[in-house]
Amino acid sequence: MSPPATETLRKTALHATHRRLGARMVAFGGWEMPVDYSGIIAEHLAVRTAAGLFDVSHMGEIEIRGPHALELVQWVTCNDAARLSEGQAQYSGLMSEQGTFVDDLLVHKISAMHYLLCVNAANQDADFEHICAQNRFGAVVENAGARYTQLALQGPKAQDILARLTRTDLTALRYYRFTFGEVSGVSCLIARTGYTGEDGFELYFAPEHSERVWNDLLDAGQRDGLLPCGLGARNTLRLEAGMCLYGHELDRTTTPWEARLDWICKLDKGDFLGRQSLVAQRQQGLRRVLVGFEMCENRIARDGYPVLAGEHEIGRVTSGSPAPFLKKNIGMAYVPPEYSAAGVELRIGIRGQPAAARVVSLPFYQRPK
Repeated sequence: MSPPATETLRKTALHATHRRLGARMVAFGGWEMPVDYSGIIAEHLAVRTAAGLFDVSHMGEIEIRGPHALELVQWVTCNDAARLSEGQAQYSGLMSEQGTFVDDLLVHKISAMHYLLCVNAANQDADFEHICAQNRFGAVVENAGARYTQLALQGPKAQDILARLTRTDLTALRYYRFTFGEVSGVSCLIARTGYTGEDGFELYFAPEHSERVWNDLLDAGQRDGLLPCGLGARNTLRLEAGMCLYGHELDRTTTPWEARLDWICKLDKGDFLGRQSLVAQRQQGLRRVLVGFEMCENRIARDGYPVLAGEHEIGRVTSGSPAPFLKKNIGMAYVPPEYSAAGVELRIGIRGQPAAARVVSLPFYQRPK
């Protein structure tokens, strides 16, 4: 099937700005988005050593309100949202009846009667329909993506840069916490979250202020080496950090146990969609599990390449690329549990030729504390 025509793709409020900056644009999740500006490697390294600014407004926002908002969130997700305090976020899974991922998402507790869900771009409308179909609690569900621009400021210098544009005490904002404040005079939800393996912030605000906030952040960070970054670096950064990507490591055939996401699946919270299937799979045992691997030779394992043990295919690469900061070629794949221990030798079929690889512990990269 041919890709959708450019004119049919959705555009963020910063689309013209990206064009003026010379970004290389690509189709992604139904949107036309920047893949890079100055090169994926340069942008990746800027985030690891200084800071990067991402337009992630293609991500979806779904809001759930009302006295039974928590009941609906608890039913459709696998983590325990009852443990959240106001101003706290958690990573979770939006579940199917089979205990597989409809999507992965962030759940933000704004109040006891108001939750903000950040979901993946291509899944937003389907996620909204799925949640509505499961809403037997009378909660109010809004597909609110059009009301938000979302920017991600990521890297070891992110706090210093953002502090120049806000009076919010960022030092008091802990990881996976959020607050409301002003950035460049614009009202924002300021969350200490991200998808790069670095410290940083995600800002949610009204789209009409997009260029102002974007430009002010770039100006504020220029002396620190802040670069605008695209989807290319976002992908290599999250892979180095061992983070799953929906459509690659996660999909409607994958469960939290298989993806090594046991920590977001709380069976003890009570019943939720897919719980019975997850209990049964845990009792029966897993047939596959997600692993990280690094290449033992200078070849790149791309998405979809076969994973081999001897002459037999035992899995497929879900994500694979060079790791610019680590200077290795890495990847993730689902393999049978007996091949999942660190140090196990595998081979990756690259253009019909087997290349040596070995299983390593995840994450590949972990930032200094």
